[in-house]
Amino acid sequence: MARKYIDCRDFPSEMKCTLAMAADSENELVEAAVQHAVAVHKHADTPEFRKQLRSAFKDGTPPK
Repeated sequence: MARKYIDCRDFPSEMKCTLAMAADSENELVEAAVQHAVAVHKHADTPEFRKQLRSAFKDGTPPK
């Protein structure tokens, strides 16, 4: 499986979070992204939210 990433900079907020994370496994990435979103951004961990996160994944690694 190709490396995937998600970057908080793609979702501007008042908090101005700059975290980006990447993984070789989509399941690993969704678990890490959910943990971050719940702990830092106060999102609820729901199946719908996980689906939204997966749809925001991009191929490759985050830009610097």
